[in-house]
Amino acid sequence: MGWKCSAGRQHFKGLLSALTLLLTLSACVSGPPRKPENLCSIYQQKYGWHKASLKLQKKWKTPLHIPMAIMAQESSFVAKARPPRTRILGFIPGKRPSSAYGYAQAINGTWKNYLEATGQYWRRRDDFVDALDFIHWYTTEAIRINGIKRTDTYRLYLNYHEGLAGYRRGTYKQKKWLRGVARKVEARAKTYATQYGQCKNSLPRGWLR
Repeated sequence: MGWKCSAGRQHFKGLLSALTLLLTLSACVSGPPRKPENLCSIYQQKYGWHKASLKLQKKWKTPLHIPMAIMAQESSFVAKARPPRTRILGFIPGKRPSSAYGYAQAINGTWKNYLEATGQYWRRRDDFVDALDFIHWYTTEAIRINGIKRTDTYRLYLNYHEGLAGYRRGTYKQKKWLRGVARKVEARAKTYATQYGQCKNSLPRGWLR
C-alpha cells in the first residue's frame, strides 16, 4: 500500500513538473521578441517564427521581410494587442477606436473576409502563424486587385492600413502622418532584408535548434 502511495506521489510530481514546463514554454513562445528591431535576433529567439516565415514566403511569394515589417508596425509582435481606449474627460476609459486585435491588428470584418476566403475558420488573430498568413493574404489581394508590386512595401502598407477601396480612392493622400508611417515600414523592411541576408544561412529552419 505504501509503495502504491509513493508511486502515486511520484507520478503526480512528474505531471506537475511537465505542466510547469509546458506553461513556461508557452509563456516564452507567446511573449514578444526581445529585440524587435533586428530580424536575425527575432528568428534566433523564435525558431518557429522563422520556419513559418519561410513556409508562408513560399506559399504567397512575398519576401518574408515585408509582412514582418508590417507586423512590427501594427503590434510590435504583441499577441493580444488592441488599440488603446479613448479617454472621457481625460481619465475615464472609453471605447476602443476599432476592433483591431492581435499580431496583425486585423479588424473583425476583414478577418471574417479572410476566414471565408481561405475556408480556414479555425485561425486566430493572436496566433503568430495565422496572423502572418493574414498579412500575406491581404497584401496579395492588394497586388492582385490594385496592381501593387510585390516588393513595394510603401504602397502595400498603405493598402493594408486604408483598405483596398480606400487606397483606390486615395484616402492616404490627405494623411501626411500615414505616408510617414508607410515610409517607416518601408525602411524597416529594407533593414530586415539586409539583416536577414547576413544571418539566414546560420538560422535553424526547424521548430527547435
